[in-house]
Amino acid sequence: MEWKNLIYEKDAGIVRITLNRPKALNALNADLIAELDGLLDALEKDREVRVVLLTGAGDKAFVAGADISELAHMDSFSARIFAEAGQSMMAKIARLPMPVIAVVNGFALGGGCELALACDFIYASEKAVFGLPEETLGLIPGFGGTQRLARKIGAAMAMELIFTAKRIKAEEAMVLGLVNRVVPADHLMEEAQKTALSIASMGPAAISLAKVVVHKGIEVDLVSGCYMEREAFGLCFASPDAGEGTGAFLEKRKAVFSKSR
Repeated sequence: MEWKNLIYEKDAGIVRITLNRPKALNALNADLIAELDGLLDALEKDREVRVVLLTGAGDKAFVAGADISELAHMDSFSARIFAEAGQSMMAKIARLPMPVIAVVNGFALGGGCELALACDFIYASEKAVFGLPEETLGLIPGFGGTQRLARKIGAAMAMELIFTAKRIKAEEAMVLGLVNRVVPADHLMEEAQKTALSIASMGPAAISLAKVVVHKGIEVDLVSGCYMEREAFGLCFASPDAGEGTGAFLEKRKAVFSKSR
């Protein structure tokens, strides 16, 4: 399949998606959102994919934000349609049955920060910068940023960052809990790849179930979350990977899990 605004690579169950609008600092326009949305649909059906790495082309930006040249011509109705398309695409990331790691190599502002937040966790270059500067345009985040950032770092800190449009460097983002790891720029993809390979070595059914339970569990009370966890724990035993994993442990050998979900 040909992509105008994306670069798609797949090797050993690990997919790398590169947002490819470097002249626009990979800004999210309607075409890019539509392409990524379609690719996510295809990934959901691909049982060989174990991990997805999402990054931006070039060394300046992951995604510098939504494409302001499009925003400038929107009315209230078209803006809501645009926000709905962005939110729908990002919600699909959470619903994918495999982990998605944001590999943030530069600016992750506005829609770029929101896209990184939609991923399961973030590895950032030491040069990365995060922020939701929409208030400087007389706007608010529209791709889930008000909701995901508050859930990630707490409502008070999220409101400060949104209200002030403050940009924060990678190290501060890690202190706040926004970023999992900060890596030198020239080793960023290498470190993300190592983590992807580690995840890919696990049982794919268990990884998928763990992702579902974590995402759904944070939306409910502890008792309900633990109920979902024990149901998912039981479902693990419907996969041959549970027998392989426990058997390998008892036999003191490395487990060989399924190659697909």
